[in-house]
Amino acid sequence: MKYILMMNTMKAGSNGLASWPKEDIQSHIAFMIDLNKTLRASGELVSAEGLSFPDQAKLVRAGKNGEPITDGVFPESKEFLAGYWIVDVETPERAYQIAAKASAAPGIGGAPLNMPIEVRSVMSGPPPDLVSRPLLSKSAPKICCANLRRRCWARLSAVFATSAPPKMPFRRR
Repeated sequence: MKYILMMNTMKAGSNGLASWPKEDIQSHIAFMIDLNKTLRASGELVSAEGLSFPDQAKLVRAGKNGEPITDGVFPESKEFLAGYWIVDVETPERAYQIAAKASAAPGIGGAPLNMPIEVRSVMSGPPPDLVSRPLLSKSAPKICCANLRRRCWARLSAVFATSAPPKMPFRRR
């Protein structure tokens, strides 16, 4: 099951990481890179990104005729989303373990930050009773990702005259 782990950090407008000694910033970044490498190697990492500071953000909504209307930044917010991971793990407990590890990233002097990491499951689609028309007909076969990759590879190998499928970065279940 997929989970999003959202890293919230200090109040917008504070110096935060920028005020740390250079060595501590490098240690923090190295920790995050190592965490991502470990998750990627285990096949659990789907995506991970750090986000820009709130002073670069815009709140957008649709105006008349759908044209975008943007509002400025809101530096008075208490915390902001600094980054996220999307992981594909077997149990919620594993997602919590990963979140706890990320939470303990080193701060000033190497002390664990213990920053809040919000963990939420990623929905694979809307509840079936809320879909007005079926996404697939009831007679359509259910195709998992592995079967889909095999079918696609069979078609591609015929086109490109190759026999061995490429190594896939996907974890087999």
